[in-house]
Amino acid sequence: MPSDANETVFLTQSAEETIARGRELAAGMAPPLLVLLSGDLGSGKTTLAKGIISGLGAAREDEVTSPTFTLVHVFQNASRDTPEEGSPKPPKVYHADLYRIENFHDLETLGLEDALGESAILMVEWSEKFRLANDWPRLEISLEHLGSDTRRITVRKL
Repeated sequence: MPSDANETVFLTQSAEETIARGRELAAGMAPPLLVLLSGDLGSGKTTLAKGIISGLGAAREDEVTSPTFTLVHVFQNASRDTPEEGSPKPPKVYHADLYRIENFHDLETLGLEDALGESAILMVEWSEKFRLANDWPRLEISLEHLGSDTRRITVRKL
């Protein structure tokens, strides 16, 4: 259901479908990239992040959990298995959750400025609290819980 050239809207009917959409989105991602996730509690931000991070090859799906209490997870390798020869190295992915961040000082203590100095993908849940200046390409993804297991996912490329 595309709205315009820079915005795409998806509906998903299950957690598995949301993860699959995340994997599809990952196929078009390359560092440096800032992925800004917004949506209410329970809207599917972490579920979509599972798909994106596993789709990038940075971690297995079961390794991706909400960083609500640790605030930042860093993923660098999909598995302990040896990658196929000639396959690209997965990007480094920072997955941050700013739900518990109360002010700019709290944000500064996370060290995300260091992530912005690397060739990485920085994925931020509760992105409305992200106030660090940068010139990275952005992908804004908003999620809405429409009832039952249905989610509306709006993706904007900036």
